[in-house]
Amino acid sequence: MAWVVGTGAFLGLLVIAAGIVTLRTGWIVPTARRHVARPRLHGLGALFTGSSVVLQSLFYFRVLPGVSWDVRFFGGNAILLAGLLLIGLSQVLPLRGNPDHADASAT
Repeated sequence: MAWVVGTGAFLGLLVIAAGIVTLRTGWIVPTARRHVARPRLHGLGALFTGSSVVLQSLFYFRVLPGVSWDVRFFGGNAILLAGLLLIGLSQVLPLRGNPDHADASAT
């Protein structure tokens, strides 16, 4: 069972890395590029989702101090669902107008 949790932790770290890259540069994984309208929300959602998976695996391996089962379950699920909600909102919300650029149709 430890290899399953270890694999999940590795994938969580990859998602965290992708979220950091998205927040810093705006780059998004090519499979999600067409759907994402707001890269910052997507990056923040990836950070939450990845950190939830990594925290759950750290609790499994007893790296973090022991907390009750309820705190681990509900806290981990709350962080995971918040991340998935942010990723969903990054795809549903319309593009935000950039005030630095002039409207092409106005000229």
